[in-house]
Amino acid sequence: MLGASFFFALMSAISKWLSRDFHIVQLVFFRNIIGVLFIGTSILQRPLKQKGGRLGLLIFRGVVGTLSLYLLFYAIQNLGLGRASTYQYTYPIFLAFLSWLFLGEKLNFTEWIAILLGFAGILFVFRPDFSMSVRNHVIGLGNALLTAVAYLAIRQLGQVYDTRAIVLSFMLSGIVLPIFSIIIGTYFPNEQLDFLIGTFSRPATWQHWLGFLALGITAMIGQIMMTQSFTFDKAGRVAAVGYSNILFALVFGFLMGEAIPTIATLLGMMLVIGGGLLVSFSKDKTKN
Repeated sequence: MLGASFFFALMSAISKWLSRDFHIVQLVFFRNIIGVLFIGTSILQRPLKQKGGRLGLLIFRGVVGTLSLYLLFYAIQNLGLGRASTYQYTYPIFLAFLSWLFLGEKLNFTEWIAILLGFAGILFVFRPDFSMSVRNHVIGLGNALLTAVAYLAIRQLGQVYDTRAIVLSFMLSGIVLPIFSIIIGTYFPNEQLDFLIGTFSRPATWQHWLGFLALGITAMIGQIMMTQSFTFDKAGRVAAVGYSNILFALVFGFLMGEAIPTIATLLGMMLVIGGGLLVSFSKDKTKN
């Protein structure tokens, strides 16, 4: 999981570098190409074994996951790696709350405390810097919210679909949706929707092509390592290590010239991490 966190943070850093010359929808497109090739090869070698029957939910998961990736790359570009990663890792808190709200799952006292800690952390990260657009902060939080919705869908889909089919739905959506976004952005540009639509720019140098290749490879390696990590230990302990992504993101951000976070922002990050850890460990205790 430590390796997965490193590669996901590296992917985010690469996306920030590429976003200087390319729109985020184009980054989403190239990020998923390599993953589709990998998953497709796996399916050819070992056919899917599944019941199926919930195609609508499968497509919904893919679309929501892709939109979440749009918002993540946009937040990285506009908020910086540290803030964007912190907002991204509030998804366990949103997931716990949404599970209570829509699925009727009961939350114990510890989980409610975790949710309150997480939202307090969000306020600390959100509040210190109003020199940045409030809209960008909301988009950063939107990524976490959509990630939580995607995980809710995965809970249902995991009962009837092969894991590779679920991942493939996300990656295929991550190829198809950016094509539509680029077509719309080319003929019907709208600056207010720049986090959803954009234009295509042809990579002009070998460094750009190498960057797109690295974007896909780091995402794929991170996904594989994360999936494997959850087979070796309890989910709570693995998730705890996963929060190292925020630390890696801060380091990469510093190396790329981002300012060191303020004390208030660092406190907010700690509250978010604390809330997420409480949720994760509480779920482990419930299962046991």
